[in-house]
Amino acid sequence: MSTPQVRGISSMATRALLAELVAAWQQQSGGEAAIESVGGVDAARRVREGGEPFDVVVLASDAIAKLEAAGRIVPGSVTPLVRSGVAVAVPAGAPQPAIGTEAQLRDAVLAAPTIGYSTGPSGVALQQLFERWGIAETVKDRTVQAPAGTPVGALVARGEVALGFQQLSEMLHVEGIAVIGPLPDAVQITTVFSAAVVAGAAQESAARELLAFMASPATAEAKRRQGMEPA
Repeated sequence: MSTPQVRGISSMATRALLAELVAAWQQQSGGEAAIESVGGVDAARRVREGGEPFDVVVLASDAIAKLEAAGRIVPGSVTPLVRSGVAVAVPAGAPQPAIGTEAQLRDAVLAAPTIGYSTGPSGVALQQLFERWGIAETVKDRTVQAPAGTPVGALVARGEVALGFQQLSEMLHVEGIAVIGPLPDAVQITTVFSAAVVAGAAQESAARELLAFMASPATAEAKRRQGMEPA
């Protein structure tokens, strides 16, 4: 008899990490799991609408909170996993502007012919930062929002974006770009990604075991390797 599979869905930001953690959990526990990674907005919608047999969902904590409020999350199952910061990238071989201070980052944004950001929480926060700096209207016509599920790094690599902003975890494995650093501490955009058991999960017990493993100290090294910090 085959082992029932835990099915999950997540945003793209945690795709590489979850693949590594699922593989480790399967080896350790003998369980089976598969997590589909799509755009965060799409993932949240699919869980909210129901109709698909998901046991686990991994999203930014604010999105998880909305699903919980809508009754789509098993009460008490929300498990913070990682803290993820935003990094800046340029095409490989392109000049690398200084971004070590808030003022330098602002100057780099103003000098960039095109600026890329994501549909996720980091993109929203970046737009709010531009508004706080008073440059939102100035750069409006130069900003490009990556389509849902498309890494900003892909746009940078193709030369469609000169300066790209996204979670470091989504920049690490993109070829054709140079990650020039994280946002300065004063304006760093940190997103907490949490996991939860989906209401009506067919494999609730195994899902809880998977989440407990993902939150355990044993996974800290993998999280850092993927550009994140344990939550």
